[in-house]
Amino acid sequence: MTNTETALKEALASIEGATGAALVDYTSGMALGTIGGSKGFDLNVAAAGNTDVVRAKIRTMEHLGLKGEIEDILITLSDQYHLIRLMKGRGGNGLFLYLVLDAKRANLAMARHQLKRIEADLEV
Repeated sequence: MTNTETALKEALASIEGATGAALVDYTSGMALGTIGGSKGFDLNVAAAGNTDVVRAKIRTMEHLGLKGEIEDILITLSDQYHLIRLMKGRGGNGLFLYLVLDAKRANLAMARHQLKRIEADLEV
């Protein structure tokens, strides 16, 4: 089991092309921890904004009567990938891991695989 800071550092160090990571509470919109980002890319603002994405998808699934669970949400920009992985189990309800990737350097399949592993090890 790893704590939030260790898990976020691992995500940034071990996932090819990762430029930022955060653990976010989508009920409040608050980032519980962040690492990376830049002057021009505030992870706290991005985390808060992405709570709206998660809430909208959950609401849409409820309206459609879909019973499945969201594993992750991928947003592709011209030069970045934004990966949102909803946490399950062990107190992870209402939380998601948020990963920002450089599109030129990232391997999405590997990033998803590694983020899933990091989520499984994370103690919240």
